[in-house]
Amino acid sequence: MTAPRSGTTSRTNTTGGNGVSIQTNIQAKLDDLAPSMRRVGLAILQHPPIVVEKSITELARLCDTSETSIVRFCRKLGFTGYAQFKLTMAAELATESAQSFGDVGHGADIGTDDSLGDAVAKIARAESLGIQETTANLDLGALERIVDAIDSSSRVIIYGIGASNAGAQDLVQKLLRIGRVAIGFHDAHEAVVSASLLQAGDVAIAISHSGRTREPIELLRAARHAGAFTVAITNVDDSPITEFADDVLRTAVRETTFRSGAMASRIAQLALIDYIFVGVARKNFQQTVGALEVTYDSVRALRDDRGR
Repeated sequence: MTAPRSGTTSRTNTTGGNGVSIQTNIQAKLDDLAPSMRRVGLAILQHPPIVVEKSITELARLCDTSETSIVRFCRKLGFTGYAQFKLTMAAELATESAQSFGDVGHGADIGTDDSLGDAVAKIARAESLGIQETTANLDLGALERIVDAIDSSSRVIIYGIGASNAGAQDLVQKLLRIGRVAIGFHDAHEAVVSASLLQAGDVAIAISHSGRTREPIELLRAARHAGAFTVAITNVDDSPITEFADDVLRTAVRETTFRSGAMASRIAQLALIDYIFVGVARKNFQQTVGALEVTYDSVRALRDDRGR
């Protein structure tokens, strides 16, 4: 099964029409930028208002790069040039300021002077924005195809490494509760071996925030070679893992220090997991309700008196 994945959509942000902010897109593309453009991206992520405050000449000087590199940076993000980029960024910052949690500004990270309440507010904002942008950017066509593939599948294997394994295990548990054959892994070798034994009609789902982690990439490579339908859940368009995915669902979150970005990515992944589960569950509504009732009753005896 080597055909390119179907149903992908353009996610380049120019006017916010796809629901993903400029800052989130910069974060996602950062590792693929040339050093001169990467310095520009880092400067903007560290202090987003810099775009409004500085002319192209001033920004180029600050980032030790050229005006030409800044124009290329803007075009990489889908803008015609710095003027359009600056105008759209100003609108984005104004919107985010109006929607901020208390006095928490966007792009703000957890600092040494923050109180515990400040830290909580910043994490809550990152997680809320991650779900909001992920949902706004959701490819419903891809979601529908993934749901259909799982609904008609013989078995589903699901794998994520590190923090991404939380989403993988959550989907396994949800699918098992409604009578689906779903298998999750903690060991990468077992995951890849199982993927290589899949067949047409099976589904393999790999979750990787960066889309560059070797183990989930190898799982999808093996599964696709075996003829299974392959799915990637990632934060980065056109990352290596998407090369082996028939369909891709993208989260849209920003990385920050103290892993509040990683926390947000986990929450956004779990939102996509819930969308997949609900999509599968509603295919056979009465059967799903019956299965949930049976599985609930089956573990009731394991609860002590306080849990009844």
